[in-house]
Amino acid sequence: METIDIKLPLSRWAVGAVLAIAMVAPASAESKSTLDVIKERGNLRCSAHNGSFPGFFEVDDKGAWKGFDIQFCKAVAAAVLGSPDKVTYVPLSWAQRFPSLISGDVDIIFKATGWTLSRDTKQKIDFSIPYFVGGFQFMVPASSKIKSGKELDGATVCTASGTSIEPVLADYAATEKVKFQVVTYEKSEELQGAYFAGRCDALAGWGPSLAVTRTQKVKDPASQVILPITISLEPVAAAVRQDDKKFRTVVNWVIAAMIRAEELGITSANVDSIRAQVTANPASNPALAKFLGVQKGVGAELGLPDTWVYDVIKKVGNYGQVYDRELGSGSPYKLDRASNRLWKNGGLIYGPVFD
Repeated sequence: METIDIKLPLSRWAVGAVLAIAMVAPASAESKSTLDVIKERGNLRCSAHNGSFPGFFEVDDKGAWKGFDIQFCKAVAAAVLGSPDKVTYVPLSWAQRFPSLISGDVDIIFKATGWTLSRDTKQKIDFSIPYFVGGFQFMVPASSKIKSGKELDGATVCTASGTSIEPVLADYAATEKVKFQVVTYEKSEELQGAYFAGRCDALAGWGPSLAVTRTQKVKDPASQVILPITISLEPVAAAVRQDDKKFRTVVNWVIAAMIRAEELGITSANVDSIRAQVTANPASNPALAKFLGVQKGVGAELGLPDTWVYDVIKKVGNYGQVYDRELGSGSPYKLDRASNRLWKNGGLIYGPVFD
């Protein structure tokens, strides 16, 4: 059908009305929660990486994204859309992640992102509850005999660009009165290549990532030493657009559900049998009946079905399962949980209360 452009003179009143509509329309669009947008689209747009960040976000030999952070993208999709597969992964550099979130290119960032004051106040983003804890550390060749960061005076230190470690390194150097040259790289492959080629005396990065890199990139992990002094301990959280409490609340409770499921010993393998037992006698454990969607209570106020927790556990797993599969004993990296153990096991991982 042909579109005919009819141009008529507008009265002063009509011009005012058109301007008013133009001013109101964007505000209405902006007020729509990301949760509603995802439901309408039928797909979650989640951050990935412009390369590989082993253990956290990487592409397998079949071209599919995997990793610890990727599992949380899947968990949000399972909760909101009923399927962990309804996710589009958008490869981003470290520097691109916040602009891409703010512009709407992605709905959420699960990308080893530390929760810091400057990000919370200067970026138009909000953070979820933490889902991981990691510290910044140095890795050096064992042959260097370096035992602490203080011995890096005059050294060349390589690190990733666009991350929070750059100002942390500057603070560390000033505090410890050491001077080193910082060289940054945008892609992980370039950064690791520079270090292992000997162009850097030390590699500064996120401790868990350094441990994974050491396991993956060298034949003899003992040839590389991660210095025991942590430069800074950082809580890692999801980032969402600012002032979208509706979606941020959903993300918070998805993370909390995975943690709570591990506390309760509910896994993807046994959730069906546990749910069947509770279904047969809900009064025996009302809190668990509500948690698993046998009874109403965990869905409506979040804008989700009451079975969303069950979907997350069944299709993605609890927190411990995800950790073991992607980073721990079931992965090539065998990374100890350390601070990422549950609070009751001496770690720092805990979630808000399901009531």
